[in-house]
Amino acid sequence: MISRRHALALGGAGVATAALGRSPAAAQTPRRGGTLTIRAWDPPHFDPVLTFSYATHVPTSFTHSRLLRHRAGPAVKPGSFPLEGDLAESWQQPNETTYVFRLRRGVRFHPKPPVNGRELTAEDVRYSVERLLTTPGAANAVMLRSVDKVEAVDRYTVKFTLKEPFAWFLDMLANPMTVAIVARECVDKFGDLKKPDASVGTGPWMLESYKPNVSITLVRHPNYFVPGLPHIDRVELNVDEDNASRMAAFLAGKYDVGWEFPGTINRTDWVQIRDQLKQRRPGLQTAEFPSNVVVDVQMRTDRPPFNDARVRQAISMAVDRDRIITDTLEGAGVVNGPVPAALADWALPVGQLGEGSRFYRYDPAEAKRLLAAAGHAGGLPASVCFATYGSTVLVDTMQIVLRNLKDIGIDAKLDQKEYGAYVATCRVGKYESMGFGPAAPYLEADNFLSSPHAPGEPRNRSHVNDPVLNDLLARQRRTIDVGKRRDVIHEIQRYLARQQYYVYMPSPIYIAVWDRALKNYGPNLGFDYGGRLVAAWLDR
Repeated sequence: MISRRHALALGGAGVATAALGRSPAAAQTPRRGGTLTIRAWDPPHFDPVLTFSYATHVPTSFTHSRLLRHRAGPAVKPGSFPLEGDLAESWQQPNETTYVFRLRRGVRFHPKPPVNGRELTAEDVRYSVERLLTTPGAANAVMLRSVDKVEAVDRYTVKFTLKEPFAWFLDMLANPMTVAIVARECVDKFGDLKKPDASVGTGPWMLESYKPNVSITLVRHPNYFVPGLPHIDRVELNVDEDNASRMAAFLAGKYDVGWEFPGTINRTDWVQIRDQLKQRRPGLQTAEFPSNVVVDVQMRTDRPPFNDARVRQAISMAVDRDRIITDTLEGAGVVNGPVPAALADWALPVGQLGEGSRFYRYDPAEAKRLLAAAGHAGGLPASVCFATYGSTVLVDTMQIVLRNLKDIGIDAKLDQKEYGAYVATCRVGKYESMGFGPAAPYLEADNFLSSPHAPGEPRNRSHVNDPVLNDLLARQRRTIDVGKRRDVIHEIQRYLARQQYYVYMPSPIYIAVWDRALKNYGPNLGFDYGGRLVAAWLDR
C-alpha cells in the first residue's frame, strides 16, 4: 500500500495495490457459479431516468446495457475510462455532428414479462434516448442535451444527429448515469419504470426479487449477449444503514467488496479493523486511489448575500481543509478545485489555479475582512440544507464546516432532511440560502463544469448565470482537439477559483477492498458495479 504522504504527493494520479497476508495465485481459468454479496442502498425506485440517485443507478448497472461502456478489469487504472462497445458492435462519425452505431445482433432482453426475451433492436435505443430527452423531470437528460435527433435507420443501425459539435458525446453514452436501454413494453404496462417488475433490460443479471430496505437479489441472465458471461450466478445487494453492523459483517466475510461506495472502506473504519482483517480475511486485496466524489457548499448566488463574490470567497477561506483531511480522512485526502484531482488528465492542482488559489487557504482573518468589505462586518445568518447519506465522514465534515463558518460570523443553522427529501429539493437547488453535500461522481470534466454552472441545468444547485463562464463552457464542449480542450478547461478552472460559486471540500484517498476469491476484478470510480463484475469470477 502507498503511504498517506505518498498518496498526497501523487496529487490524484496515484494507484497502489496490495494484499493483506498471502494471496493464493489467481485461477487462470474462469469458474462459473457462486453468489457475490455487496452492501448496497435501498433505491427510491427503479427508474433510472427519474432520479439522480446512486441507489438506483448501481442496481441498474447490473440489469441494463448501454450503447458504449467503460472497459473494466485489473488492467484498467482507476480514474481512467477507456471506451468500448456494449450494445454497439461498431460506430463511426461521418461529420462533426453525426454518429452512426451498428448494434450487435441477437441481443435478448431478460426472459421476463412483458418483454419475454425478445431481441433488442435499434428502435429500443431510439425509444430509450427519446424517453430520456422528453420525460418531465428526467434527471440526467442534460448529459445528452446536444442531441437533436436519434433515428432507427434499420433494425440494427442507430443514427444520432447533434445540434452542435459535442466533444464528450461518446463519453456520455458510456456513463452509467446517462441512458440505460429499456423496452417500451415495460413503460406501456407500468406507466414508468419505478416498480421492480419494470426493471427488465439486456444486462448480465436479472432482478429476481426486491425486499424494501432489506435486499435486491439478481440472477444470471441466461441469454446474455457475451457468450459465457457473466461467470457469477447470483448477486445479493444487501441494504445495511448501520455502520457498526456493516463493519461486523465485513469482518465475518459477509461482503465480498468494501461496504462503502464504490466498494471501499472509510479510512477511519479501516484503521480500526485492519489488524483484525489480517487474521480473519488473509489475502484480502486492496487498492488506493483518489475519489471523484466531491463534497461542496452550494449557495443561492442569485440572491444576496451570496451574489457577492467576496462573501463566497470568505466562506472558502473559512474552511479548514487541512483539518478536514486530518480529522475525517485520517490524513489521506486531496484538496480539490472545480475538477476533482481524481480526474488527473483534466484537473488543475489548487496551486496552479492562479490568483484564485489563495481562496483555498485557511485564513479566517482574511475571511472576516472580505465579509466586512461586503457589508457584513457583524456576520450574517444562514441555513444549510443537509442529508447524512448514512456517512459518518460526511457528518464529521459538516460539523467542522459549521464551526468554521461560526468563527467568521456566519451563524449557519443545519436544515437536515431525510435522503429522499434532500434529493428532491436541495440536490436540484431548492433551498433557502446554503446547502452541503456530495455532487454526483461524474466521470468527465465536462459534467463537473457544465452541470453545476450552466443556466437551466437541474444540477446548477448554486443558481449560477455567468455570461463569461457560459461562453467558456460552450467553447470547451465544441473543441474536439483534446489538447486545445484541456487548455480551455484549465482556463475555466482558474476563473471558477476566483468566483467560488461552490466551495469544495477535500476528497479522500479511497481504499478499495475485495475478497481474495474475487478474480479478474478491478475497482474504479462511478456507479458501474455491474460492468466491473461482469467478467469477474469467484474462486471458492
